[in-house]
Amino acid sequence: MSESFQKGDRVKWKSAGKEVIGEVEEKLTEPTDIKGHHVAASDSNPEYRVKSEKTGSEAAHKPESLEKVTE
Repeated sequence: MSESFQKGDRVKWKSAGKEVIGEVEEKLTEPTDIKGHHVAASDSNPEYRVKSEKTGSEAAHKPESLEKVTE
């Protein structure tokens, strides 16, 4: 089972081959759009809205693509 994240958790993910560090903004459980990209989230297939610390850009990622940052 994938890890569960909470609002405010510091996480990292890969984007364009680089590691990005940011914060979980919310758990998405309904379809939504972020920056013109459709996110097909649901209760059984949640995604997380994350915000990059470096750029402030927002994106949605599946829980298996995120990892908590403990430092």
